[in-house]
Amino acid sequence: MKGIIGKKIGMTSIFDPSGKQTACTIIEAGPCVVTQVKTTESDGYNALSLSFGDKKEKHSTKSEINHYAKAQTAPKKFTREFRNYSIEKNIGETITVDIFAEGDSVEVVGTTKGKGFQGVVKRHGFHGVGQQSHGQHDRSRAPGSLGNSSDAARVMKGMKMAGRMGSDRVKLKGLKVVKIFAEKNYILVSGSVPGYNGSIVFIQK
Repeated sequence: MKGIIGKKIGMTSIFDPSGKQTACTIIEAGPCVVTQVKTTESDGYNALSLSFGDKKEKHSTKSEINHYAKAQTAPKKFTREFRNYSIEKNIGETITVDIFAEGDSVEVVGTTKGKGFQGVVKRHGFHGVGQQSHGQHDRSRAPGSLGNSSDAARVMKGMKMAGRMGSDRVKLKGLKVVKIFAEKNYILVSGSVPGYNGSIVFIQK
């Protein structure tokens, strides 16, 4: 497996030679520094620890500063482990967007936008009771009955109700690498990617 940490920049669209338009997400992928190499002998599994985004030393703890000093790099904001990495790398080496090629099929992991506390109409797609009439008051967006009072006099687990919406970890599979701009560390992935502009995403092949 190959992977890299990136930052979502925004969306655009490009045209292929046949004139077909494809919606794409622009991701700033890397460069990432290898800050730790885990092996079966020392840790019980094989993994590479990649770090992305510079962080001020005054905002870092002593343990973080010493950890990144082993890789001879400044403290980083984000660190992620990629297990069973297919490329041999040593501590301190850099991984860039060059590990991918145009046409590759990749998976992108991100965190969706947080919506806060939402009602059942927005959260679960309830349709309500339609047009209001006399005496109906403000019940058009209410969830309705929550259970059976004669059998189980309680709210059953899993009932669709109002609550917190968004901020979920989502993995999208089968996305295609449309174009790569190695000089800017940009990678264009087909379709949309979860998260707001500026959020951190993980790309893996």
